[in-house]
Amino acid sequence: MTKVLPTAKPLLDRMNDTLTQSKNDDDRQFVTALGRGLTLLSGFEHREQLSHQQLCQLTSLPKATVTRLVYTLTTLGFLRTTTHGQYQLGSSTVRLSAQAWSRHDVVAFAEPLLRQFASQNEVSVNLATEIEGEMRYLACCRSPARLSVNLQVGSAVPVAQTAIGRVFYAVSSPTRQAVITSNLEASLSVDEFQQAQTALIKESRYYETHGYTLSDGDFSTDILAVAVGIFDVTTGHYIYSLNASVPRSNWEKEDYAAMIVPKLQVLAEKIGRGA
Repeated sequence: MTKVLPTAKPLLDRMNDTLTQSKNDDDRQFVTALGRGLTLLSGFEHREQLSHQQLCQLTSLPKATVTRLVYTLTTLGFLRTTTHGQYQLGSSTVRLSAQAWSRHDVVAFAEPLLRQFASQNEVSVNLATEIEGEMRYLACCRSPARLSVNLQVGSAVPVAQTAIGRVFYAVSSPTRQAVITSNLEASLSVDEFQQAQTALIKESRYYETHGYTLSDGDFSTDILAVAVGIFDVTTGHYIYSLNASVPRSNWEKEDYAAMIVPKLQVLAEKIGRGA
């Protein structure tokens, strides 16, 4: 017989259970208002956007309570309003999650591999994922060579102007691509959004042919970077991307890609397998 593994209980359900238990126990140390606010945030565990009505339905909280919680969380930056009047996790949540992700098992596993890769190949190598229309860096290892832009954990770079962002879009599912497009539309001007869309479509086609994306001075004029996606075997999705960058003055882009891409692909596969 095939053993059926237990499914993890959704965070929202666990939070609601805790709220109910604290009420039943008359726990005077438990701050119910704070618990409700965090429960509302937990509704976004598997959802990119939620309406006010959906938040009421998910949390079983009164409409007026949800209104006050949403206002407070939006004011503090833990939620933000989309152009369509729905809600998404905001910049304060992103900043905290970036620090949490930097300690996540996958990132922790990847960090020594990134350090070794950067040292052996004399490149800067970074691990990132897309949040709110930007690529958020989760792990960074700098090259011995001096670069004009030195990023660190928590730093954000544009999706459409960087190799690491372009490849993330290219390997994402149509559903995730639609979310990225929505995030970009909400954060960019009309002209910038149109330029971003054009660049992402073009680079997705390039990826289909070459298996990587490239930024030749597009983000920073003196940086040459290539990037590949990381397929996480645990989730069955591409949820990270990986880049390797050098000073443009040191390499021709074709020679650099031919040298580093096969190695970067091996590294990505190793990180995705977790072994």
